Amino acid sequence: MVTAQPDPHWRAQETRQRVLKMAVLMKSSADGGAASSQLRGTTPAQSVETFLALLQDRLPMWLRVLHDLMHLAGKGDVNGNLLPVAKAGIEYYAEVQTVAMPAFVSPSLTVRFRQALRDSELGPAAEIEPLAAYLAAEQALGRIAPEVNAEASARLLLAGCFRHAYFEAFTGDDSEPSRDESAENIIRELRLTRS
Repeated sequence: MVTAQPDPHWRAQETRQRVLKMAVLMKSSADGGAASSQLRGTTPAQSVETFLALLQDRLPMWLRVLHDLMHLAGKGDVNGNLLPVAKAGIEYYAEVQTVAMPAFVSPSLTVRFRQALRDSELGPAAEIEPLAAYLAAEQALGRIAPEVNAEASARLLLAGCFRHAYFEAFTGDDSEPSRDESAENIIRELRLTRS
């Protein structure tokens, strides 16, 4: 049975709309925090606006990469299918994390941002669900070991990408393996397929 896949253009537009909704929810809180301490010459409000603008641009593309995996279920090699996802994940987190940090110097902004994420349904589940669905589909086809927990493996893959980007930002590019090498290590260490 073939399951209809949503139009990728529509999905990207829908994600942008959700980020805009989040921006509206954050706006009043960010404006109220403008008197807080400044970081890198910007106010928390300006940092939030920069972060949300980047998120609006990058998040739809990142989610498209994750959702497009379903088109690969049963095709190619599972680890080979996941490798571009790990590379894209490291790239996405590297771009977004560095811009996000100054936006959260104010505890009240952080709390408001968390609520806005929940209200716009753009929290971690938006990334985990499509990746876990792909892994479950591959498992149903017998291409992933039956003892593998699809959701836990999705979380681990994303956590590995996030971890690489985090340490790269704080300790420098030369302190970590290359992004390509890290992506390969992340996928290999998930041990999804039988040897």
